[in-house]
Amino acid sequence: MTKIQLSQFQHALENKLTELENGNRNRGAIAIETSPDELDRIQHGQERELAIGALDRDSRLLREVRAALQRIDAGTFGICFDCKEDISIKRLAAVPWTAACIVCQQTTDSVAGRPWLAGEEQLMGAE
Repeated sequence: MTKIQLSQFQHALENKLTELENGNRNRGAIAIETSPDELDRIQHGQERELAIGALDRDSRLLREVRAALQRIDAGTFGICFDCKEDISIKRLAAVPWTAACIVCQQTTDSVAGRPWLAGEEQLMGAE
């Protein structure tokens, strides 16, 4: 990766960091509202769940962006945490805060999506 590309990724990450830190964090939406009407309580509950989900996603993304900026400072940006191979420039352009190459990310996602398979694979490898 060239210094120009690294500088562009750092700039993009810093912009995303600023956006997330200064973004619209509507914490008021998670306040528990009471209402005598059951439908209103259900609607408020659903809105609260959506707001909590959005805050959770933003918080996770904020941690990932900060970690990517730390990897730039450490000189390890663009190197997969799992296989230690270079992450493709196309992947970094799409998701600059990623810490894994596409192959390792797909493996992680497939195991996370089906946790019972991870245990089966370990059992099969033990035979």
